[in-house]
Amino acid sequence: MTPTKLKDLCNNVDELSKEISIFLLQEVGQVNETDIQEKGLHDFVTYVDKTAEQKIAARLANLLPEAGMILEEKSVDRHGERYRWVVDPLDGTTNFIHRIPLFSVSIALMDGDETVLGVVREANLDECFAAWKGAPAMLNGIEIHVSGISAIDNALFATGFPYYDYGKMEAYLEVFKYFMQHTSGLRRLGSAAVDLAYVACGRLEGFYEYGLKPWDVAAGAFIVKQAGGIVTDFGGGNNFIFGGELLATNPILYRQVQKVISELMS
Repeated sequence: MTPTKLKDLCNNVDELSKEISIFLLQEVGQVNETDIQEKGLHDFVTYVDKTAEQKIAARLANLLPEAGMILEEKSVDRHGERYRWVVDPLDGTTNFIHRIPLFSVSIALMDGDETVLGVVREANLDECFAAWKGAPAMLNGIEIHVSGISAIDNALFATGFPYYDYGKMEAYLEVFKYFMQHTSGLRRLGSAAVDLAYVACGRLEGFYEYGLKPWDVAAGAFIVKQAGGIVTDFGGGNNFIFGGELLATNPILYRQVQKVISELMS
């Protein structure tokens, strides 16, 4: 796919994410307890997630009819030979349910095993982080880059708390303890897509989490890489979209951080 085609697709996905964000904001406070379903342990979904996903899927099918889709709520069953959209219609559902103003729409396009387009829109601040292959990452149309901070003591990190896979809890807490003691702080924002977007624009120096799904990270991870960052799994490999674990940092801190996580989480 040509850079021009990818740019046009990205612009269309940007507009779509804006429309979906408006819908999400209109529904804040409208969800009651009977509207909430539990997909798994501490893993919630509402009619808002499902409706948003259906709207996104319909539009994406028109933008690129040959593409398949990997959808969090699996509202559409659509296969593609080469291209796949990877969609989280509402990343941060728990925040949304509790009216905490941080949640996002995340949409990525994969060409085979390679991500070639990513859009993450944080709805509450109306911030759209976007990138396509061959172009820099942008925030609302302005080029962004990862942080240049080189000392881990001055770095701010984000993570997520596992809500169903507690098999690595002790090791995770050791990592958490290390970063509590050796960085300027840790944050748990509640949306992995936003965590990654904030690494891309330099608000955070790094993000790590396990128990992740492709729709949580595909778009954000690509945006980080286009912004000059490094994204791997905990072992330093490339299985971070489907492998369930991810580390993203600026290039200066990567080796030090990856060594700590690899040793403690192995």
